[in-house]
Amino acid sequence: MASVTESRADRIGKAATTMPWIRAWLFVLCGLIFLMIIVGGATRLTDSGLSITEWKPIVGMVPPLSAGDWQDAFEKYQQIPEYQRINKGMTLGAFKKIFWWEWAHRFLGRFIGFAVALPFLFFWLTGQIERWLIPWIVGMFVLGGLQGLLGWYMVMSGLVDRVDVSQYRLAAHLGLAIILFGYIFWLALSTGGTKGLATQSIKDRRLVLSAGGLVALLFLQINLGALVAGLDAGLSHNTWPLMDGALVPGGLFEMTPWYLNLFENVATVQFNHRVVAYAGLIWAVIHTVQTGNRYGEGSALVRSAILLLAIFIQAALGIWTLLMQVPISLGLAHQGGAVIVFALALYQLHGLLTPQNSPRSAQPAMAQ
Repeated sequence: MASVTESRADRIGKAATTMPWIRAWLFVLCGLIFLMIIVGGATRLTDSGLSITEWKPIVGMVPPLSAGDWQDAFEKYQQIPEYQRINKGMTLGAFKKIFWWEWAHRFLGRFIGFAVALPFLFFWLTGQIERWLIPWIVGMFVLGGLQGLLGWYMVMSGLVDRVDVSQYRLAAHLGLAIILFGYIFWLALSTGGTKGLATQSIKDRRLVLSAGGLVALLFLQINLGALVAGLDAGLSHNTWPLMDGALVPGGLFEMTPWYLNLFENVATVQFNHRVVAYAGLIWAVIHTVQTGNRYGEGSALVRSAILLLAIFIQAALGIWTLLMQVPISLGLAHQGGAVIVFALALYQLHGLLTPQNSPRSAQPAMAQ
């Protein structure tokens, strides 16, 4: 019995020693997903997403290698509405440019799959991973698989009747990417310390709700941005702070039924994206003030102040992108900035959920 206990203790100690490496691996995955989102944004901005008309998870890893392979891929692209209505007469050289963006996006998705599976198998087979972590990593596999399926489902929407992908499916695809990023980022943070609300007061829980609400609002804003991208809404109403000479332009609800305006009316979609940006900035200001009043100083206030600054920069970058009519460089910077802001909001929420900050009103433990 003693030997069994020692063996179990050895495994636990070994897993604890390996935890920093697992945490580093999870952060690397976050970086890869961030890169995946940027490449996906470039694919959208260059209108490259429909250049590959087939989904071949294994064979598709190899790009066209011969002149015949390239011609075959080009002929398949010539059968879809985007080519016939928008790119009629495109040369093979021009096709190759959009093909490589989409191929890189898909290849990176496959690479991330290997980057999840191979290290996990190594850690698991060598007994260097704690048991509580295994179901969460399985969740990563599930979300990643769903993301791949959803990506192809999105592409399918542009192969028959449309000249681009559905803005609904584009928003779902980006939204799930953000969920996957946030899931792994939160998991990485959780491997580095204690969790829970064990030492929090009621006021702290209210601050947690404020931070959680900001995370939800930023997630909504990212999805609204996907609708803007899907409708090319950033190419119109390129003025700020007014739209068509007014703070609230006309024609926001000219479509029937009314709710279609929220998803299909270009002016309404852009207006909503603007309004939620203002709301997020105001929320971040209030949250920072609340954090300062509660803690006075320390890591919680520093995190909230950095988050507020990042949201302000992101808003300014969004305005600049709009005024310049969405050049690729600014569009990608704005999309990448959204992921960074979301990560900072999660970092603040996670920090508030861990008993590492001492509220201003709390007394030292030894004095109680």
